[in-house]
Amino acid sequence: WIHVHMVRMSQATRKLLAGLLQGNRACLAKAITLVESKHPLHRVQSQWLLTEVLAHCRGRNNTYRIGLSGAPGAGKSTFIEHFGQKLIKMDHKVAVLAVDPSSTRSGGSILGDKTRMQKLAQSENVFIRPSPSKGALGGVTRSTNEVILLCEATGYDIILVETVGVGQSEVGVSNMVDVFVLLVPPAAGDELQGMKKGIVELADVVAITKADGDLLPAARRIQAEYTSAVKLMRPKREVWAPKVVQVSSITNHGMDDVWAVLEEFKECMIDTRVFDQQRRDQRAVWLWSHIEDRLLRRFKEDTLVSQKLSDIEKKVVEGLVTPFVGADNLLKDFF
Repeated sequence: WIHVHMVRMSQATRKLLAGLLQGNRACLAKAITLVESKHPLHRVQSQWLLTEVLAHCRGRNNTYRIGLSGAPGAGKSTFIEHFGQKLIKMDHKVAVLAVDPSSTRSGGSILGDKTRMQKLAQSENVFIRPSPSKGALGGVTRSTNEVILLCEATGYDIILVETVGVGQSEVGVSNMVDVFVLLVPPAAGDELQGMKKGIVELADVVAITKADGDLLPAARRIQAEYTSAVKLMRPKREVWAPKVVQVSSITNHGMDDVWAVLEEFKECMIDTRVFDQQRRDQRAVWLWSHIEDRLLRRFKEDTLVSQKLSDIEKKVVEGLVTPFVGADNLLKDFF
């Protein structure tokens, strides 16, 4: 383990920082690769870089971090492509960070996001970064939070963090964004029953997608169902009741409504002083996330632990030892 204060900031990292602050996309891509690297020296340099970036961005709240989630088939990519184009026309710079449902074993991404958002990817004011989750909890990369900071330092004022709606990754994303948007397709049958209740409870805005053509009646029905459902749920925030809107990526119907609701949400959060407080609270959450992550890694790398781990795990699996006693034995060796 190399501590940050043991190594100085390299010339290459200084160049990277200068490029970032000038809005250079190539430097941003390199900086993200540095932050995502597991090499000890790269980790130290990335922390120097992030420390400088943090100082540069401190006190700003002119950026907007938007989490987008929904089950496969909800039309997330199509929505992001059209919504992103709308934002660019309004002179925003947009970064899209896609948290893919990576294979836990290989750490490789299933989805190639740039191929799914071709028109958007061509714009100079857009940066798209598919991010393999490397088996991190629920698909949210540990570094996504740091990548958001790098994008903001490079001048991107709207950050879209997309994830697949399968559960725990949504909790991770909601801990790093300002607003959480759930995209729901107008599916037939008991859509609400199938959607995990916890994900719906996280949503600040619910957008019913594909609200066009033959699906319009279904979209209206689902909108009514969700409007009733969110009223019955315990509110996530005292100052905001979740809004349910319809949207179509084909006709662009409802795109203005989605943006209007997101702007209303941000104004409400700033007026009630929740916006900055939430970002402060999120930093504390990610501090503990890093502590847990590094402690677990050190624990698994410990020589005594690794010698006994498989034997104790086998005893626990076979019911010879309780999980508590097994954990206790390993932790005694570690500490």
